[in-house]
Amino acid sequence: MRTSPAFAFAVAAILCSSPIARLDAADAVSEPAASAPKTATTVKINAAERRPDINPFIYAQFIEHLGRCIYGGIWAEMLEDRKFYFPITENYAPYKSLEKTEFPVVGASPWQIIGSADGVAMTKEKPFVGEQTPQIAAGHGIRQRDLGVVQGKKYIGYAWLKSAGDKPAAVEVVLKTSDDAKPTAHKIAKLTGDYQKYPFEFTADATTDHANLELNAVGEGNVLVGTISLMPADNVKGMRADTLALLKELDAPMYRWPGGNFVSGYDWRDGIGDRDRRPPRKNPAWTGVEHNDVGLDEFLVFCQEVGAEPLIAVNTGFGDDYSAAQEVDYCNGAADTIGGEWRVKNGRVEPYGVKYWCVGNEMFGNWQLGYMALPQYAQKHNLVAKAMLKADPTIELIGVGNFDPKDNAKWSEGMLKDCHEHMDYISEHFYRGRTPWGEKTPDDVAQHVAMLKEEVKKKADGHRDIQKRQGLLPDRTIPIVMDEWNYWHNDYVYGELGCAYDLADALGVAAGLHEFFRNTDIIRMAHYAQTVNVIGCIKTTKTDAFLDTTAYPLMLYRKHFGTQPVAVDYEAGEQNLDVAAALSEDGKTLAIGVVNPSNKPAQLKFDVADLKPSQAATQWIVAGKDPRATNDADNDRIKDVQSDVEFDGNWEVPGFAFGILSIPLQ
Repeated sequence: MRTSPAFAFAVAAILCSSPIARLDAADAVSEPAASAPKTATTVKINAAERRPDINPFIYAQFIEHLGRCIYGGIWAEMLEDRKFYFPITENYAPYKSLEKTEFPVVGASPWQIIGSADGVAMTKEKPFVGEQTPQIAAGHGIRQRDLGVVQGKKYIGYAWLKSAGDKPAAVEVVLKTSDDAKPTAHKIAKLTGDYQKYPFEFTADATTDHANLELNAVGEGNVLVGTISLMPADNVKGMRADTLALLKELDAPMYRWPGGNFVSGYDWRDGIGDRDRRPPRKNPAWTGVEHNDVGLDEFLVFCQEVGAEPLIAVNTGFGDDYSAAQEVDYCNGAADTIGGEWRVKNGRVEPYGVKYWCVGNEMFGNWQLGYMALPQYAQKHNLVAKAMLKADPTIELIGVGNFDPKDNAKWSEGMLKDCHEHMDYISEHFYRGRTPWGEKTPDDVAQHVAMLKEEVKKKADGHRDIQKRQGLLPDRTIPIVMDEWNYWHNDYVYGELGCAYDLADALGVAAGLHEFFRNTDIIRMAHYAQTVNVIGCIKTTKTDAFLDTTAYPLMLYRKHFGTQPVAVDYEAGEQNLDVAAALSEDGKTLAIGVVNPSNKPAQLKFDVADLKPSQAATQWIVAGKDPRATNDADNDRIKDVQSDVEFDGNWEVPGFAFGILSIPLQ
């Protein structure tokens, strides 16, 4: 994989200074760190005792407008603040946090003035987009630094430009791979009339993470710059080709968007229409700018591209019932509705047919914009839900839940009591790990691995109790949608909330999936949060993308585990083993999943008396010598190894590993 030496050194320095251990690529697959137990663990599989089927949406994902999840991760735009939300000033200091990492957070204009300070002025008179437009005097310019390019790769872009006066104006757009490098220039000889879109393209003459794009006014007249764009030429409908390829490999069946805390201050109408005319805004929940380059249409095109079902969250924070219903109309309504008319005007005639909708996000928390007390919010939920269902009675709605024993589960209980007639599902969220608000995580690997499955069980058991008391179980069950769940560590390497995951985290995600399989009666969907960079299972540099450790359980169980969970009886023992099993949809294959958080190989002996397994089987193992081993752009230290094996009723799983064994049945 490609990456610059500077990036590799920086990430290595950051990670090596943290508790995360480093391994060579050869260490990806475990050799026993200690001798195997002398006795095998007996696992009895009772295929006659089955739970409800595993919904494929258990493997869903969540993306939010936060950090480098969308911009810098999924979306291919290379320029920060391309619509000039921040004023360009002589004080060039663009970064506000994570300054010593390779992905600092932009908190001021990333555009640097070329020439004297008075050569660039911000005008608010008839701005091209947003509240201001830069005017560049003849003989001056602006540049953006720290762009990642690859030698020989083609980059395409454009600028909306206009002469600011009567004198003839001209522009030169320059790509430089270093301050001293010979520039690759594209000249726009003459600007005439109103704003026009001027395309340009470059081929990089070197590989670097610190290229510069410059726009210089080289004529006699001053120049107004409406907006600028630069993308790799291989982008797919505006999406990064490398990230998109991994997303397709991950094969998540559903994506939740746009938030998250972000949605409670987001006006979805800012994100439709001509991308270059959508106003930039302050991110309402996180840091930096919301460019509004990715909105409803882009998200739905993304879902079509990766073959996933969309789940859209509406704003019940600062939003209202009318806006939510209008958003449903935009996605699903006929052309004679207000929203449907906008959709057709923006180039999409046929409705998208979005079936699943979240009515708000985490409205139980005082960190949420528009937070209110439960009795008032229950009324708002019902008001919004009724308006959305009036717009499209076929949609399915997810209400905001929060089962937390610390508050006696009051929020979920109240929402179920007052809103169950206006929701099809209820959401729950949880994060564990080195969270900014949480306690130090245990050093013991087995305890760390168990954290996610403990939360899943707690939520499932809590809802069974509440819904039984309220008379909802079993006939009117409101299933749980765990639409945010993950480890969250506060050592950020890949931008805001961009933590690196290790092998122990991957084992924990696998164990979390096992717990979902054990609770299919009450949990129907789960959305790993978030997919790219931000506590994500895929990470990107400026020029490359790779699978983080937690991608492997999500991907492998999705592809190779069964859909009909069956009863499993075993003793976890001193190794704290976690075992799950399921039959394929056609009943012709048995899949067994094992998580081994100990350093000793696990010997398992299976009792499958009511089944007739074949001898030929296939296994997928993800293992390593060190549970703190991580991946990066240069090395996939943690990855799966597939092999054909002979099944004689026994299976050995390495230490610090999870595995899936797929056995055809006779």
